[in-house]
Amino acid sequence: MLRTNSCGELRLTDAGKQVTLCGWVQRNRVMGGMTFIDLRDRYGITQLVFNSEQNKELCNEAQKLGREFVIKATGIVAERSSKNPKIPTGEIEVIVSSLEILNPSKTPPFTIEDETDGGEDLRMKFRYLDIRRNPVKKALLLRHRMAQETRCFFDQQGFIEIETPVLIKSTPEGARDFIVPSRMNPHEFYALPQSPQTFKQLLMVAGIDKYFQIVKCFRDEDLRADRQPEFTQVDCEMSFIEQEDILQVFEKYAVHLFHNVKGLKLQKFPRITFADAMRDYGNDKPDIRFGMKLKNITSVVKGKNFKVIDDAQTVLAIASEGCSEYTRKQLDELTDFVKRPQIGASGLIYVKFNTDGSIKSSVDKFYSEDDLKNWMLAAEAKPGDLILVLAGDENKIRKAASELRLEMGHRLGLRNPDVFAPLWVVDFPLLEWDEEAKRFHAMHHPFTSPLPEDIPLLDSDPGKVRANAYDMVINGVEIGGGSIRIHNRKLQQKLFSLLGFTKEQAESQFGFLMNAFEYGAPPHGGIAFGFDRLCSLFGGSDSIRDYMAFPKNNAGRDVMIDAPSAISQHQLDELNLVLKEKQY
Repeated sequence: MLRTNSCGELRLTDAGKQVTLCGWVQRNRVMGGMTFIDLRDRYGITQLVFNSEQNKELCNEAQKLGREFVIKATGIVAERSSKNPKIPTGEIEVIVSSLEILNPSKTPPFTIEDETDGGEDLRMKFRYLDIRRNPVKKALLLRHRMAQETRCFFDQQGFIEIETPVLIKSTPEGARDFIVPSRMNPHEFYALPQSPQTFKQLLMVAGIDKYFQIVKCFRDEDLRADRQPEFTQVDCEMSFIEQEDILQVFEKYAVHLFHNVKGLKLQKFPRITFADAMRDYGNDKPDIRFGMKLKNITSVVKGKNFKVIDDAQTVLAIASEGCSEYTRKQLDELTDFVKRPQIGASGLIYVKFNTDGSIKSSVDKFYSEDDLKNWMLAAEAKPGDLILVLAGDENKIRKAASELRLEMGHRLGLRNPDVFAPLWVVDFPLLEWDEEAKRFHAMHHPFTSPLPEDIPLLDSDPGKVRANAYDMVINGVEIGGGSIRIHNRKLQQKLFSLLGFTKEQAESQFGFLMNAFEYGAPPHGGIAFGFDRLCSLFGGSDSIRDYMAFPKNNAGRDVMIDAPSAISQHQLDELNLVLKEKQY
């Protein structure tokens, strides 16, 4: 080893020892006849000292070192006269006796410190420099720790880690596939897996009753802060189980991570149905760190000749505790918020239920005080509360009310990132109707089993069939989702038929799986956790990019290596591909 110690481990008890350190120059400070260098590696920073009175030539050499030079320094550990309590090595310094430049460095395009002057695009272009910064290193160390704890937990539970193929067959359900042309099979293509779904089910048929994998998945879809074209799942499957077994095992997994990584003890996870989540919170991944449930007050508010209300399909109210003193400016800000295109409401009605018992609203000319008191009762408000009311189309207004609830939770400081409120959402619809295509789509995927009691509805009213599916949600973020799978060929064929597959299409796409079901397929089910999302949740960030070593930008590009990029005509010819000419 070129070094005897790292730059983060020396302490006052090491005083008098000769050590050799290697790392990058963080800062170079010249003060009279002394030169001080902060030397950094991934473990920390140690101050190096060069004294011109003791060795003028060595001190002159040190003064020439620029930021990010890679050096090797040997010297004696000594107690610092001016200690730095902000770093673990702040009580010591190394009096350098020899110095070797291992590699010089150009001046970096941004400062490599916790608070940098580099914008995100610049830092992504020079990501290898960005990773030297402490916040990025800490994020990657957190990811590493969570991966180790994940493997530890599943090993203790008797799971086997098995790698599944990356080059697979394209299937029509779900997001768009990334397609890979085959040179050896002209005009045929592989797809990169959106998940290892069919393979993990085949592993259950193969008798591997407990499988897991930390696996790369790929989806060619539009990006945002919590999406990337390639992402990582903790993928799991079990045989001879029912839904309750799945919920208990993977609740333990979440508890294990929080305890071993964050030192927190989670309480038992409450469970709510999809229908209740949509009714009370307006979405299927509710943030239950705070209350403020949505209240449907449609039957109470209609019939007063107020067109906005009378023409509305649904009227929803949110009682915001202690907010009756909101100013007109604050109310205008909330109105502007709900009218944003991504929220989609046409306006906002408010009712102030003042602490003195008086009531003030934006619709006083249409409703009497007694009418508004009924609004208060229906919204379950009390003196001092502010009621916020949205009216319109059912689906549109429920989504807008959900966003407004989250915004109020944020404004009132109720969404504390240090508080974690987990739950299970269960009983999702099995199918959702696509009005444009005039057919059903699988809400989860086509291998999800219906609830046993709903199977007869597949023939009479498939839209009412509930899935034997479940999502784990923490702080309003879907962390994982899964289902009990269909393991019977006849039932799987019925579902394919409902989804619009012909027998030929089903056989072409999934014949291998249905054939496997005829060789003693056990009852099975599983779940997949978004590992990148888990890491960002634990790290307190909204963006999964912060927890990936080399992420893509919002356009799906890696600006560091300039990918995707064109390929040569020779490669195209080998792959039997012909590019269409650009249309101008």
